[in-house]
Amino acid sequence: MRRVEDHASRRAFLGAGAALTAGLAAGCGPRDRGDPPASTSVPPTGQHQAGIVLPREAQPNLLVVVADVGDEVAVGPLLAELGEAIRTLTAGTDARLLGLPPGDLTITVGIGPRLVRLAGPSLPGTTDLPEFGRERISPAARGGDLLLQVCAGDAVVPSVAAAALLDQAGDRIRERWRQAGRRGSTVAVNQDLTAPRNVFGFLDGIVGPHTTAQQRRDLWLAGPPPVAGGTIAVLRRMELDLRRFATLSVTDQEAVFGRRRDTGAPLSGGTIASDPDLSAKTPDGRYLIPADAHLRRAHPATVGVGLMLRRSYSIDDPAPGLLFISFQNDIRTFTNTLTRMDDGDALLSFTTTTASATFLILPGFDQLPLGATLFS
Repeated sequence: MRRVEDHASRRAFLGAGAALTAGLAAGCGPRDRGDPPASTSVPPTGQHQAGIVLPREAQPNLLVVVADVGDEVAVGPLLAELGEAIRTLTAGTDARLLGLPPGDLTITVGIGPRLVRLAGPSLPGTTDLPEFGRERISPAARGGDLLLQVCAGDAVVPSVAAAALLDQAGDRIRERWRQAGRRGSTVAVNQDLTAPRNVFGFLDGIVGPHTTAQQRRDLWLAGPPPVAGGTIAVLRRMELDLRRFATLSVTDQEAVFGRRRDTGAPLSGGTIASDPDLSAKTPDGRYLIPADAHLRRAHPATVGVGLMLRRSYSIDDPAPGLLFISFQNDIRTFTNTLTRMDDGDALLSFTTTTASATFLILPGFDQLPLGATLFS
């Protein structure tokens, strides 16, 4: 087992340098002089992993790494080592952080359907995502065994922390794909919640399980015991046709989303925090929220599913787009929603999905190692 206190290996150092170079090329450079200091630390341990509802407002910088685990690898020890590395990285005591202050660094770990089936064929998270419309996904960008979601306020930290995690795993894993992302400026939804703007200029993640009761109902897995405190994540990397979308008038853009671009309010009226009135019509009988608007096609009430928590990030490499990330305690929340969207959501005509995966986000850890409830 590698000691996390050891000096960074040459491979880890070179990996971090390459990742940093890629991040700078994508426009994710060092913090500006006028930026506020790094946020306070986020505890990595507890009932749930950090990086889902903590911190309350998602950090502006993300790096996702999706990898495969070797067939002969002992999964339990691998996850336990990653958990210990998460402790030292978030505490700022890991030499492989290269002296960078971790700030609000969070690292969230999930396992893909193949590994979940090894732990228990009847557990939540054993189901792979089906194929949907408007996909152009290479075999390497579909599925995967291991998810490392690394988020931080400092744009440099995710790349360095990810390099340390990959060094810890060594040749036991093989990277499939990675994606860096940024969150745009945010707008207050209510006293406790903000929503960021995506690259279309619209606010994202307004509706979701934001209260404790909603999260208990729709976000966290309650049982069986091995997965209690975990959740199901879906990742979809999408290229967006910004040039064609920008040719639409603001009114037509708002009709695609079903919300006002400037305020985020639903087209049925009210404020950004208002529940949309899907039955509201104009005097001549037309729906205020069009029949093919994204808000209507994806609304939980019209799909008949629970709420999903979205922590999506805008991307500009390999193309302008969105890394859609949702968390829910039932995979059907996502699959049923996208199936309905495939049947006439105006937004999908501007999207092409290029990567897709789902993972069981492991329960939180503290006295027991990460993943110990599934791989003791």
